[in-house]
Amino acid sequence: MPEFGFVTEYTVGHVTFERLLREAAAADPTVAASWFAMTYPPRGLVERRLPGLRSNWSLRASFRARRLLAMHRRPWDALLFHTQTASLFSRDVMRRVPTVISLDATPVNLDEVAVGYDHAVGGRRVEAAKRAVVAGALRSAAGLVAWSEWVRASLIDDYGVDPAVIRLIPAGTSVPAAPPVREARERPRVLFVGGNFARKGGETLLRAVDGLDVDVHIVTQSQVAPRAGVTVHNDVRPGSAVLHELYADCDLFVLPTAADASPHVVLEAMAVGLPVVSTRVGAIPEMVADGETGLLTAPNDTDAVRAAIERLLDPALRARLGRAGHARAAERFDAARNARGVLDVMADVSRAR
Repeated sequence: MPEFGFVTEYTVGHVTFERLLREAAAADPTVAASWFAMTYPPRGLVERRLPGLRSNWSLRASFRARRLLAMHRRPWDALLFHTQTASLFSRDVMRRVPTVISLDATPVNLDEVAVGYDHAVGGRRVEAAKRAVVAGALRSAAGLVAWSEWVRASLIDDYGVDPAVIRLIPAGTSVPAAPPVREARERPRVLFVGGNFARKGGETLLRAVDGLDVDVHIVTQSQVAPRAGVTVHNDVRPGSAVLHELYADCDLFVLPTAADASPHVVLEAMAVGLPVVSTRVGAIPEMVADGETGLLTAPNDTDAVRAAIERLLDPALRARLGRAGHARAAERFDAARNARGVLDVMADVSRAR
């Protein structure tokens, strides 16, 4: 029985990916799995007191992963790092154990949307040094799983990775056999799901719906001032029954995000037949087929978001785009199939050794 080790970045949208990967591994009786979840807050005296570790997530995650792998060293047949953030100090481990790195965005990808993430881009020399460190970790891996073509292109063009070691496997979600049946309402219900209300375009949404005959449901961890026609849900957790009920009970999904990679909530909306309004950032254009499964706008364009929502006040158009979104999710973004694909890549690199 092969034994696989999983070092996972357990933050924001990666929490859902880790859960889906665990489910796939648990469903395979031929795989034994060890899990090391990298939670964001500093842990222990060293992480809390050393300025470099306390303030830098990449250094903190890589330091912690290196320590855990050394403490729990086992005869793994393969390792997986998700994402490259935790892999920087483990190149020697990757030389001993065939390793796969899975990633939703490279650092250069994130630099493209730096403003939205409040992410500082350093000077040319600093960025060149950072790129060299990341490239060293990426090239030490026996295989790479890119969530999107956006990521795959950056791996090749920005980090010099051999295209032959890259597998394109998108993130996945649970896709029901058929989406819920939705009856036409006089006031359609708009759903927004985003932990970071500002970055995910929440204010753009509120401006866009001002004066429209819709009800808005907002799922977020941020505090949002109450207003007529808007219901804010601050206590809804990812994957919860309440969240599933909101997806089923709303009529369209709007995420006018200013900066993103591959937001899992877009896949969840498509899976239950909700037409999606979102933006052309990150890998979203690879997820949402503009005009077929949803409508895409430029980020921070309130007028365009409003126009897209107004178009989707038509029940027939919502139904058509929703059906197409469900079909696209089933074809490309099925969680069980895509997570199984990641395990297959780990098995492949193990056998190749």
